[in-house]
Amino acid sequence: MAKVIAVTNQKGGVGKTTTCCSVCGELARLGYKVLAVDLDPQSNLSFSLGVEMDDDFTIYDVMKGNCEITDAIFHGEVCDVVPSNILLSGLELEMTGVGREYVLREQLSGVSKKYDYIILDTPPALSVLTINAYTASDELVIPMLCEILSLQGIAQLKQTIFAVKRYYNKSLCVRGILLNKYNPRYTLTQDVEDLAEDIAEQLGTTIFNTKISASVAIAEAPAHGESIITYSPKSKSAQEFKAFVKELIEPHKSGSQKKAGSDK
Repeated sequence: MAKVIAVTNQKGGVGKTTTCCSVCGELARLGYKVLAVDLDPQSNLSFSLGVEMDDDFTIYDVMKGNCEITDAIFHGEVCDVVPSNILLSGLELEMTGVGREYVLREQLSGVSKKYDYIILDTPPALSVLTINAYTASDELVIPMLCEILSLQGIAQLKQTIFAVKRYYNKSLCVRGILLNKYNPRYTLTQDVEDLAEDIAEQLGTTIFNTKISASVAIAEAPAHGESIITYSPKSKSAQEFKAFVKELIEPHKSGSQKKAGSDK
């Protein structure tokens, strides 16, 4: 069964999509079978992973019941992807039925045995899509910048996480907080990091040991439909994301999760 991990933060611009793309790229490089699910109407993850959008089914069709998730899977060069489109922005008003919080979990259960990891990119809002992602996930990864507004996004997220754990997914675990565009030379960085430690403690989690530095290569990679792992494999950011993925999956190795292939 796949381990389902949602990358989330209510604040936009904190590196959720970059994190998803990089994690998918590194997991695939390590030989794992990976499915990326783009739950953001802006479709940035779909673009970053090289999905060519035609008139194919998307996650919108899956959530609306127009198709099964297997019909919406795009077999990309990095990994398999369920893409999104702008129609997702209206889903909050369209999904009003009983049990709407469980739609994604039910769909993912049908393909879970085919993958080792399913990575969910969530929108920068607390919507029905976010609730579906949390309900379907085993773990949450929360990227943030060392900025006060980014910190506020996590504080606001806390109540939603607790509510989902109480009503929809009791086994949901906050795996950790990932610091993006990290620069230890700034005084603000240390101040925000200290505050983030307090919030992490409230969430019953920690800040990942690995920090991700700012990088021009990370910004360039999506234009080539690649993750930083393949676009600039020797860059500092690629090495940092490799270290982060190693830290992320280490607890899974002692269970039933086994590597599908050898290191490349």
